[in-house]
Amino acid sequence: MEPKIGIKETHLAEVAQSLSILLADETVLYTKTRNAHWNVEGNDFYNKHLFFEQQYNELSEIIDSVAERIRTLGHYAPATLKEYLELTHLTETKSEDNNSLGFIKELLIDHESILIRLRENIDRFAAEFKDYGTSDFITGLMETHEKMAWMLRSHLK
Repeated sequence: MEPKIGIKETHLAEVAQSLSILLADETVLYTKTRNAHWNVEGNDFYNKHLFFEQQYNELSEIIDSVAERIRTLGHYAPATLKEYLELTHLTETKSEDNNSLGFIKELLIDHESILIRLRENIDRFAAEFKDYGTSDFITGLMETHEKMAWMLRSHLK
């Protein structure tokens, strides 16, 4: 049954497509963060191992909430690696060294990329598609990514 929530069906489809791209980006970032957690080496190993674990746990919650938002809008969330790789804006490339600074720099770039895309869609979802709920939802995600990026950036000082 289609949702009757005061948003045109075509607008729901466009927002769901944008959220599907976001879901792919979040999933790729999650995987890259898990890679950092598993493979970090160096004299700060234990500290960074725990830090990356905290970050991927937060990303896991984001992934679930984005997928549920897509379902709330009456669409199916992509759920295969193939779909994610076709939709994502991020790359799978990783640092040649398994040191914490390399991982942190790479993950920070991805968080900032996601932040830019979230900012671009906040007003668009509200003004163009009249989907204030999703606009508010991604505003919250933006704030979470800002904090995660700050935590990463602070390690580079």
